[in-house]
Order: sequence, then C-alpha cells, then structure tokens
Amino acid sequence: MSEHLPGFVVAVVDDDERVLHSLRNLLESADYSVRLFTSARAMLAGTQLSALDCLISDIGMPEMDGFELLKTVHAARPDLPVILITGYGTPPSRSAQAKTGQYRLFRKPFKGEELLAAVREAQRVRKSAAP
Repeated sequence: MSEHLPGFVVAVVDDDERVLHSLRNLLESADYSVRLFTSARAMLAGTQLSALDCLISDIGMPEMDGFELLKTVHAARPDLPVILITGYGTPPSRSAQAKTGQYRLFRKPFKGEELLAAVREAQRVRKSAAP
C-alpha cells in the first residue's frame, strides 16, 4: 500500500531532456505522478500551480532560471515545496535564498534516494497541513 497522498503531483523543470527523463523514472518508480517541462515558462504556461504538490527545478536554464521560477512560484504558492538542482559547485548565497523563499538544494550528481527523501518530506508536510 502506498504512503503517498492520492494524486501527489511533482513537476520537474529542466532544459536537459536526459535529466527530465531520469527524474521521471526515479519519481515514477516511487509512485509519484510526474509532470515534465523543458523550461520555467513552459511550466508556468502549461499547468495550474494549484495542481502541483512539489516542484523540482534546475537552476541554470535560459530565459528564466530556477531562482526566478522559485520567486514567481512562491509569490503565488508560498506553501509549495521547491527543490532546486544545480550542476554548479558553489552554493547560492543566503541573500538569494532570503529574496526567493525556502527551498532545498541538490548538486548534480546527487543520490536518487536523497532526492526521494526530500520529496517524501514535502509530502509529509503537505499531509500534515491537509484539513
């Protein structure tokens, strides 16, 4: 029996299709519903934020990076758990975090189980906040 909330939806945004498909396989193997987007703008145009339970986004993308997406999403849905992933070795500054809201950060390559643990934590928080 699954421990997941019914219909728990995770959106994944990355301009690298290999990463998208790898994350889809990982998340679906843990029974999450997954929506894939190749850019932040595509995600914002292609889905209702209210339909999402968790967002995973790459930081380094053209047009709108992960921090800009985080800021936009948190303006509309401050309760939405966000996980940012990056291939860069230097962590973002604390001032960037303060300006954009709370998030978890994973550096590539990361362990799949650690990312799944972060998604499970997001699910636990959502479940405890549910009426």
